[in-house]
Amino acid sequence: MTSSMTAFARTQVEEDWGSLVWEIRSVNHRYLEPAFRLPEQTREIESALREIIRLQLKRGKVECILKYQLVQQEQALELNDTLLAKLHSAVQSVESRFAQVLPVNPLEVLQWPGVQSTQETAAAVIHEAAVKGFRQALSQLTAMRQREGAELKAFIISRLDKTGQEVASLRTLLPEILHNQREKIQARLAQVRLELDPERLEQEMVLMAQKMDVDEELDRLETHIAEVRRTLDASDAVGRRLDFLMQELNREANTLSSKSIHSGLTQTAVNLKVFIEQMREQVQNIE
Repeated sequence: MTSSMTAFARTQVEEDWGSLVWEIRSVNHRYLEPAFRLPEQTREIESALREIIRLQLKRGKVECILKYQLVQQEQALELNDTLLAKLHSAVQSVESRFAQVLPVNPLEVLQWPGVQSTQETAAAVIHEAAVKGFRQALSQLTAMRQREGAELKAFIISRLDKTGQEVASLRTLLPEILHNQREKIQARLAQVRLELDPERLEQEMVLMAQKMDVDEELDRLETHIAEVRRTLDASDAVGRRLDFLMQELNREANTLSSKSIHSGLTQTAVNLKVFIEQMREQVQNIE
């Protein structure tokens, strides 16, 4: 399916502990170049996110931004009863020896490492929600790229149709163009009352016909047009191949222009260049 490289997606994941917001933007680029802006707490999932994006996208500069906010809640205070029991036993042992010297302050006991613990949202939970939100945003982005790609495909096909019509029209007109050129040369010779050897005149006509022989260029144009159509129907990334085909189409149009000795052929070459350039501009957006 033909896909564009330009798109935007935004998703928000709401949980009891807070919310996560993903924003993904993609623009044209020769290769796939993802860039992530993540909170420090989620840095360790970046490699997994890169693998996810690599499996879904082939080209484009993709900027991925994650923002998250935790809900401010009163945190329940929990005591480590096992540690407290050990501390109590140790304090009693000390007090039995220094009862009057070392009074025990309960607040100091609470400050002992590990005695207090607060319930915090586990990092794994946040990471799982971030990956889930990223997949949703990436799916939205891919869908938007495909919708725009379908529009680009329709535009290119319309220009291909016009290009094919120009080629077919020129192929039909070529015999008439050659006949008219022959008559013009004979008329000019008659005006100046200059007689040429019939054999020499025929040679000149053959040389002119050879100069105007563009059948090979027309054949290649038709071949390239058919290949562009097949490429547009391919299921993988086709942008680079289409760009190459646009170069080849333009090359043949330039050759037609260089061989032109008739205004009709010149006008056809100009029309072809216009249609090819219009297609080439849109091909730059295709993945």
